[in-house]
Amino acid sequence: MLPGSVTLTEVAAAAGVGESTASRVLRNHGSFSQATRERVLAAAAQLGYVPNRIAGTLASAGSNLIGILIPSLTNIVFSDVLRGANAVIDAEGFQAVVGVTNYDPRREEALVASMLSWRPAAMMVAGLEHSERTRALLAASGSRVCELLDIDGPGLDLVVGFSNEGAGRAAARHLLARGYKRFGYLGRDFGRDTRAGKRYRGFVETLREAGLTLADEEIVPVSSSIEAGRVGTDRMLERTPGVEAIYYANDDMAIGGYFHCLANGLSVPSQLALFGHNGLDVGRFAPQVMSTIRTPRVGIGETGMRLVLAGASAQTVDLGFELVEGETA
Repeated sequence: MLPGSVTLTEVAAAAGVGESTASRVLRNHGSFSQATRERVLAAAAQLGYVPNRIAGTLASAGSNLIGILIPSLTNIVFSDVLRGANAVIDAEGFQAVVGVTNYDPRREEALVASMLSWRPAAMMVAGLEHSERTRALLAASGSRVCELLDIDGPGLDLVVGFSNEGAGRAAARHLLARGYKRFGYLGRDFGRDTRAGKRYRGFVETLREAGLTLADEEIVPVSSSIEAGRVGTDRMLERTPGVEAIYYANDDMAIGGYFHCLANGLSVPSQLALFGHNGLDVGRFAPQVMSTIRTPRVGIGETGMRLVLAGASAQTVDLGFELVEGETA
């Protein structure tokens, strides 16, 4: 279990002021000096304090809330995770409050602070990488924390997902076994999509172990999409026409690469092999089944929520992934 919630009394003591003074500063209401304000805010930040929005109401008023933060609403991966979690929530009488971070650590931090002010029973967040303040807020909240979709690293409490680095390695091994030697990678900024960065690392390290390196890579400055995949594939092949196989950060981009091949008369996989990630339906029903890694997204949401509501001890649950050989690589 995580430590108990940090109280206003503790903040006031750390700042060397009375509780009423600390309250005025944190509510930004009433009179206090600038020096006092700075001391109180510094103490609150250091302790990971968030205000209690339900103070003065029934103690159980917020106990049925579950905060869920996802990076995107447009990516079906996160919709699937929510679908799994929501199936459990509905059956147990809890209420989900959902926030969208847009892969922005600062936005995640603000949303975590806002949600924790309602004293939720639990917080579910995507990934293991968070800002220092976000980690401090979650650790000091007293709420259960469940981190989803990744197991490559230490967690705060409950962790449910699969190895992204392992998925990258599996993709590389599959392509190497098919005899490809000149590889490209197409994805987005790893600073925002840290899980894609882990897959990239696993992929590149497996190539290196085989005595190979990437022939080219394209990191797009926009969100993952079919359009970004098509445009990025065009750019890469313009620069490096000898690329034999492209590993994409996800199926959306891989489908974009597939559309590029269809539009330009490139035979898949004989002229260009394509490998994605996630195992989305759009790849399964394409004219050629997409070669990809299928991830258990609904199961991750269901398992994470069941562990939270069961009061399970802190643990990491690896639900694994499935390599889909497909027809594009």
